[in-house]
Amino acid sequence: CSRALRNRWFPEIKPLTCSEHVETQYGNVHCTLTGTPKANRPAILTFHDVGLNHKSCFETLFNHVDMHEILRHLPVCHVEAPGQHEAAKTLPTAYTYPTMDQLSEALPAVLKHFGLRSVIGLGVGAGAYILARFALNHPDLVDGLVLININPNADGIMDTVANKVGNVKLDLQEEIQTNHDLIATYRHHVTATMNQANVSQFFRSYNSRGALEVERPVPGGNINVRTLKCPTLLLVGDNSPAVEAVVDCNSKLNPTKTTLLKMADCGGLPQVDQPAKVIEAFKYFIQGMGYLSSASMTRLRSRTTSSSSISSFDGPRSRAHTNDMQRGRTQSHGPEDKRGRSHTDVSMESLSSSHQNISKTTEMAC
Repeated sequence: CSRALRNRWFPEIKPLTCSEHVETQYGNVHCTLTGTPKANRPAILTFHDVGLNHKSCFETLFNHVDMHEILRHLPVCHVEAPGQHEAAKTLPTAYTYPTMDQLSEALPAVLKHFGLRSVIGLGVGAGAYILARFALNHPDLVDGLVLININPNADGIMDTVANKVGNVKLDLQEEIQTNHDLIATYRHHVTATMNQANVSQFFRSYNSRGALEVERPVPGGNINVRTLKCPTLLLVGDNSPAVEAVVDCNSKLNPTKTTLLKMADCGGLPQVDQPAKVIEAFKYFIQGMGYLSSASMTRLRSRTTSSSSISSFDGPRSRAHTNDMQRGRTQSHGPEDKRGRSHTDVSMESLSSSHQNISKTTEMAC
């Protein structure tokens, strides 16, 4: 869609949605843009997991009524890896599927194509890994990250649907095996709308990824360690097989910028299982960055475990008020009752408060 068409959108009517194939140095990626980019606001940029595309991964979330408030303020750009969109043709035999690094390096071309100054990334599984690497290599283009089921390691736990890919046969994780309607929906999606040969190539690329190689800054240590510079929300269901990987990722990131949110009674697809809770956390996250007013926010109760404080070692960014918003816990394993932490009831507003110096892991009471 042309910029002229996008500029015809007005707030009082449904935002214009357009889909295009964007040419990058690593092949064409299918993108869907909703809303009008604005010079003074970032766009939400999504990237899906293996075996899914933007519809199956994010449609439940973005069609939820609670998401409308966010969509009134920020445009959304859904990016799909080569050959992963609905009704995609089989990729040519001579085509070499991009690595995870290369897929992350394709994103600047997407931003340039749509005139996006910066983005708030929202990724699941493989998409979360890609967006994290994009933020590491292009920190000036990323204002914030919401990463669901991220695995920062080169091997180990395969996130959500990814670890059930074998011989191009997909299944869902055990946490939703009792939800027969959801299983039927996703089985139909995989068999009827996805090109399974292309899915297999995306999976092999993800399974061959390298480690993110991020390092947590510590007092008295090197303040220039490689780490995410932007506010980051790590999200995982407490019944998800990705819990260990997400906690490990949290242990490697700057705790003054990172929040680990563990959703109770939720499995490996929190954006599908508990979309309202994910949206609420997303709202507070965006509010803390200064892009959403508090007028539409509702209060959630959560259980928070606190640990020792650690200060930020990051230099100033263009939006200084976002620097100290996020916190992450310093421990990555061991039972809660052995850490000497106190449990208190707090509001999810803690996600949006700035200049806090305590490290937290927040568990949603879903």
